[in-house]
Amino acid sequence: MSVRIRMKKLGRKHRPFFRICAVDNRAPRDGRVLEELGTYDPMIAETDARAELNSERFSYWLGVGAQMSDKVKVLFKKYGPEGTHLQARDAALAKRSGPKVLPELGAPAYVPKAEETPAPAEESAPPVDESATQKEASESVESTDSAAKESEAANVESTASATTEDGGVSDAATEEDKSE
Repeated sequence: MSVRIRMKKLGRKHRPFFRICAVDNRAPRDGRVLEELGTYDPMIAETDARAELNSERFSYWLGVGAQMSDKVKVLFKKYGPEGTHLQARDAALAKRSGPKVLPELGAPAYVPKAEETPAPAEESAPPVDESATQKEASESVESTDSAAKESEAANVESTASATTEDGGVSDAATEEDKSE
């Protein structure tokens, strides 16, 4: 049996993710694997943090005669036990695992003008006796009632003067209706 170390594609549409696996040479790309040796996520922004390899298991499979695919050779050369990008990878992994630093937002581009509303009277005025407030409220209700009664009486008088004794409507009443 010939063993290859190659990538197995996972993920979804437009979001690829790969596992680096030891596979029988005759198995399909996403088929049964002998062992998973690491991962590769091309969607990570930091290039050197994309690959994670299990160096001990890589060494074992290479020792028993496994062959690497071209893409895995590149990853192993960079991030293997004697890789060229090990320090950059360690720095990228440390940066990725640390807290996220958000940039300062700065001044907003647009600030709507606040509507000027007068301050509520309750906050600026000193506390008022409740009994005095209740008296004022009842007086204002009485004054509104009396004003309504007066306007109603005025309407009744104008209608009464507009009608004549025989039940007809005077010329003043008809002129008033036409104007409305």
